[in-house]
Amino acid sequence: MSDSATIEKKIEELEAEMARTQKNKATNYHLGTLKAKIAKLKSELLHGSGGKSAGTKNAERGFDVTKSGDTRIGLVGFPSVGKSTLLTSLTGTRSEAAAYEFTTLTCIPGTMKYKGARIQVLDLPGIIEGAAGGRGRGRQVISTARTCNLILVVLDSAKPVTHKKIIEQELFSFGIRINQEPPDIKFFKKEQGGIGYQEVVLQTKGMNADVARLVCKEYKISCAEIILREDVTVDQFIDVIEGNRAYIPVLYVFNKIDAITIEELDILDQMPNYVPISSQHKWNLEELMEEIWHRCNMIRIYTKPQGQIPDYDEPVILHSTNPTIEEFCNRLHRGIMSEFNYAWVWGKSAKHQPQRCGKEHMLCDEDIVQIVKKV
Repeated sequence: MSDSATIEKKIEELEAEMARTQKNKATNYHLGTLKAKIAKLKSELLHGSGGKSAGTKNAERGFDVTKSGDTRIGLVGFPSVGKSTLLTSLTGTRSEAAAYEFTTLTCIPGTMKYKGARIQVLDLPGIIEGAAGGRGRGRQVISTARTCNLILVVLDSAKPVTHKKIIEQELFSFGIRINQEPPDIKFFKKEQGGIGYQEVVLQTKGMNADVARLVCKEYKISCAEIILREDVTVDQFIDVIEGNRAYIPVLYVFNKIDAITIEELDILDQMPNYVPISSQHKWNLEELMEEIWHRCNMIRIYTKPQGQIPDYDEPVILHSTNPTIEEFCNRLHRGIMSEFNYAWVWGKSAKHQPQRCGKEHMLCDEDIVQIVKKV
């Protein structure tokens, strides 16, 4: 039996034991240990015996696609759900589309322009159940998906909704946490002093000092400082110890809505983070593009050279709700801040037009900025 088969068997046994164990305060520590063991084995399965540190050497690399544009989104889904047609509709890039499965065998990049932003769209090959474990080209697909600012999970409206759950599980198994923020946990190893544990807020989801120590023991960590600043689960704590999780927003794109009834569409409409489209007929693509813009947290800042009109054709795109002028300058060029004196700002963030601002001033979408350098 191969090493991966042995690890998979151990994971199955531990998961079966977890399923048999009743969930109450008395079994909390035991469940925490089981979860840590499973997470450690899964990490070993993905990255080799060195765990997360061996990830770059042993884990399957993604497709070599140069990152371009202001943001990157990936199309993930089962074979033959219309990803290639969607790429063509959004970007104009031709990706081979056919009625049979596995038409796309490599990653096809395209670029769409929306509100002045250049958005790179990756059409990834179809994944199958067991992709995170290495079936098909699943690991390569999901490795590339980890580099995206947003993942579009493309689903066939006429197929069972259980497909959504399968893809979520594959992404989760590969360390992608969808539509989640990193937990507010401060964790660092130290040379001596044992395990230090503090709770800033009351823990109601199973975490306590004993569980934290048991999980650390499983990872062979004897000295560390742990500060929980929010109510977290054991799984979230394990994610922080693993340290290689990717927190990526996901949008569920239900394609081929032309093949279902209005009643079925009403049922799908109750789902969060979802957009119904027909890539073939180009239905509802405007809403999809608006959602992509919103989920990628992008804002436009226009530059104004001294004595000239603002450049409305090529805005500077920032990924932040309220970026500062310093972030804007660094996005243009790292060397600007050393010569920065002040900036003139026109727009929503300015109290009067224009307003003289320092580097800490927070900008809003479609502000105009003119930088004045030191003399």
